[in-house]
Amino acid sequence: MRIGSLGLAGLCLAIGVGAARAALAAPGEARWLGDDLPLPLTVKSPQDIGFKSATERQYLIFNLMAGGKLAFQRGDYATAIEKWNTLLRVPLLDPQIGQVVTPFLNDARARAGKPGGAHPEPPPAETVEAEPVAEDRDKPSESQGHGGAAASRHAAGLVSVAGVVNGGGQIGPGGTVIWLRRLDGATPRTAPAANQIVTQRDKTFLPHILAVPVGTSVQFRNDDRIYHDVFSIAKPNDFDAGIRASGATYTKVFTHPGAVGLLCNIHSTMSAYVFVVDSPLYAKAQASGSFAIHGVAPGRYELSAWHEAASTITRKNIAVGAEGNHEVSVTVGGDKRPGPFVPDKYGHKRQPQLGY
Repeated sequence: MRIGSLGLAGLCLAIGVGAARAALAAPGEARWLGDDLPLPLTVKSPQDIGFKSATERQYLIFNLMAGGKLAFQRGDYATAIEKWNTLLRVPLLDPQIGQVVTPFLNDARARAGKPGGAHPEPPPAETVEAEPVAEDRDKPSESQGHGGAAASRHAAGLVSVAGVVNGGGQIGPGGTVIWLRRLDGATPRTAPAANQIVTQRDKTFLPHILAVPVGTSVQFRNDDRIYHDVFSIAKPNDFDAGIRASGATYTKVFTHPGAVGLLCNIHSTMSAYVFVVDSPLYAKAQASGSFAIHGVAPGRYELSAWHEAASTITRKNIAVGAEGNHEVSVTVGGDKRPGPFVPDKYGHKRQPQLGY
């Protein structure tokens, strides 16, 4: 039997669809046998590890493809965007999968940008001075604002900067980190944010992008039923959490600004970023590209925008008047090329036995 151009991923998709039809929980409710990993495959030899790794990779690809499509069909465009963005970040993904998914992904992004087109996402990150930051249960460590604090900032004559990010290549503009630094005066003092958590769930880091101010402690928590080994080789914010069982945590204080790439030394498909900013005036763009930064004093600012798919940081000067600035447009690149391999915690090419 010859496998078509989608290769093993296409075969797994066909098998998975058949399993989904056989596992209907109720008329009209389509779901497959389960999307939890690891799969119950016995590992007794190095060959078993390789087989399990390949199988789980294809099962993950199927779940992200089909799960995104089901979310799209029921109008949950935010979930569809999240799953398909994760899918397109899988290393060495078959190009034809990207070709068939990208049109639906672009459609979901367009629909998410319309009123009522998607379930609401958490508000963009919002911190001023030493304000506490609340934790969102479903999207860990997404910073939230507080009504009382917002009112006091408004009374103090502080305003908002809002706009839209464009670009970002296949990933799209969502997840762009935008921050401001004052040009005609002192930038407000930066204070650490509270309750910042990155979970490992279903072999995925959540959130995929976490923006935090300098000095913030971030807790890495294993919510899977398997081991994880989280690390970063991004100096000077590099760290090694070591192998951690289900429920275990590790805390890292990020003391230098910049992007911190996150990886797992066991599962090579896992990746995410903590982006550390040296300003309290920052936000993370939603999937549609929209963003808002609150608590800004009128004046002149340098706006910076970082995106994981861009090779450089976008910078531009903006003016903020007494009513704020709500028409900012930023374009980020999508030209960053992936590395030749996914490194292990020592920066070396991974050995065949890793990645199960």
